[in-house]
Amino acid sequence: MFGLRRKLRIETERMSLRLPTHVDYRAWAELRAESAAFLNPWEPVWSQDHLSRKAYTNRVYWAQRAVAQGTALPVLMIRRDDQALLGAITLDNIRRGPVQAGTLGYWIGARHARQGYMREAILTLVHHAFTALDLSRIEAACLPENQASRGVLEKTGFKYEGVAQSYLQIAGRWRNHVLYANLRSDRRGRTDVG
Repeated sequence: MFGLRRKLRIETERMSLRLPTHVDYRAWAELRAESAAFLNPWEPVWSQDHLSRKAYTNRVYWAQRAVAQGTALPVLMIRRDDQALLGAITLDNIRRGPVQAGTLGYWIGARHARQGYMREAILTLVHHAFTALDLSRIEAACLPENQASRGVLEKTGFKYEGVAQSYLQIAGRWRNHVLYANLRSDRRGRTDVG
């Protein structure tokens, strides 16, 4: 669906968004490990083998299958200047037919946060979803107190839609999430009709 999966590469101003490969394991595990305290308040509890090579290998194979089946687009964020892994962004739960929608999820390493990388990645992936994938709606959810995530969503065209009660288990307990969406033809906020 997304073309040759090994060649899938989406370029931003400073990064390449591409599928994970087996050779990315060490950089991925190191960045996740050093960023654990930064990421854990916002993510589901990591399994005991979360950072293992086997768990990462399973992620690589899942990414390849998901792209081939057209159900997800999970990409790593690679800075072009030095090929550093910055984080990851995934368009998941892609639904076709009358809905033409997907769900956005993302994380960034602590040392790369607040440098505009996630904003750049979201803008580029959403544009790709609307143009190349012909999606109409991209959804995202985050914890109400996650001001950084809410801010990047709002700065990239997502609009608040409400609260989902007990939406996801984060840090071991069911948590409410605020819901956002970005629409290809967004008329929300306009006063004219037609």
